[in-house]
Amino acid sequence: MANALIARILAWPMKWRCMFLIALGALAGLGHAPIDWPVFTVIACALFLALHSQAATTRQAALHGFAFGVGYFAFTLRWIVSPFLVYITEDGWMAPFALILMSAGFAAFWAFAAWIAQRIRPQSACLIGLAIIGAEILRGVILTGFPWGKIGQVFIATPFAQLAAIAGPHALTGLVIGAAYIVMMLFNGKRWPFLFIIGFIGLGLWLRPEPAAEIAADAPIIRLIQPNAPQEQKWDPAYANLFFERMTHFSNKDDVPDLIVWPESSIPALLNYAEDLLVQISEAARGAPVVLGANRREGSLYYNSFLLLGHDGLVSRVYDKQHLVPFGEYIPGGELLNTVGIPHFASSQGAGFSAGDGQKHMMIPGIGHIRPLICYEGIFAHEIGASVRPEAMILITNDAWFGKDAGPFQHLAQARLRAIERGVPMIRVANTGISAMIDAKGRITGQIALDTHGYLDVPLPPASQATLYNRWGSIPFLIVYIFSTVLIIFPRRVDTG
Repeated sequence: MANALIARILAWPMKWRCMFLIALGALAGLGHAPIDWPVFTVIACALFLALHSQAATTRQAALHGFAFGVGYFAFTLRWIVSPFLVYITEDGWMAPFALILMSAGFAAFWAFAAWIAQRIRPQSACLIGLAIIGAEILRGVILTGFPWGKIGQVFIATPFAQLAAIAGPHALTGLVIGAAYIVMMLFNGKRWPFLFIIGFIGLGLWLRPEPAAEIAADAPIIRLIQPNAPQEQKWDPAYANLFFERMTHFSNKDDVPDLIVWPESSIPALLNYAEDLLVQISEAARGAPVVLGANRREGSLYYNSFLLLGHDGLVSRVYDKQHLVPFGEYIPGGELLNTVGIPHFASSQGAGFSAGDGQKHMMIPGIGHIRPLICYEGIFAHEIGASVRPEAMILITNDAWFGKDAGPFQHLAQARLRAIERGVPMIRVANTGISAMIDAKGRITGQIALDTHGYLDVPLPPASQATLYNRWGSIPFLIVYIFSTVLIIFPRRVDTG
């Protein structure tokens, strides 16, 4: 029955087939937050593998991969239009182009994966699955990378997410593709997939984390501060002081916590001119250390910074964002353009931020070592490691740029995955939300809802033992991946004489 359905779809004209695949890709996107229906991702990927296994030519295979990718990325990354709608009269016209170009660009990775798989071993569902995994790995590193929306992230809200602590985020992508292959074989009338389905259920039960242990009575109390400043008002002089006063008011409430955390770029002035503001923050904190975000200038360079403010109103430690957003915080190749006579694109000319290069850890009295992260940096699993194992990760962000739909929820989900991978709790504070405390198993122990202002005192959960991923990274998974790919590309040949 399944083969008949695939044959009927393949008989359609290519334009109708591509439209079907675009819709199928969008269906696969339902696995991501805030919808979190990974079963649709698995079924959609299974149908894609089945279609590929009947592709007649490399061109047909590439078109299938491209159309499926366009639908998947357009739906998953639909929030990408939000930054262009903040100042809609000036930037709104770019919104559809941003979504189309980004979806098509990432879909090109899948098109190439389908093309090369078909060229090496025509109609091999196993090889196209492995090729898609490879494409997703490359998408996370090429041109500084953009690992947002990886297929495996649909498992973040399930027990399968705990596999990331063992083998990393790429293993989750492999698990989705593996599940899709099993479903495809089940559609084809095979019986052996039932054994693998039982195995998947057993894996889920084995990975299911134990109930969270009771947090120690002397655990540090962390105050999350969420001002909820809409992006179009955040830097408006008519509103900036209102949001600043809201944060100082929240910092001064109730008992003094062990640490207060403000979001990214929370000071309404350059750090160089914010001495009075820092004194106000320190006074409101009543002796508690404060983590906050600020923009600062050093010579001709500007930095997006993570600061630790002491009880005396002085900045004791600074971490400058190291992985900047291309075209958002800097122009790729800007320095080169400046040298050939096209100014105003280089960060040294004041158009954009410069990347920091300092230590990736910070000591906070009463808390211990922490790993500072600013917004975009939280999506790069392979860059999170530090020379010192931290007691916590602190991610400050301004998700107001991402709108109120999928973006903030998906960003939060990836923060949960980082906690699982490292076995370290994540303190996440966002300007408009969602601010949350996340334990070492990726569970949210307290949060402030999206699009609300407020504060939350929540104890810091303990870190777990160092995970296998923390020790070895993705190396074990990549070894298995490369070995499996070689076996598929060069199957053992039996000499028949």
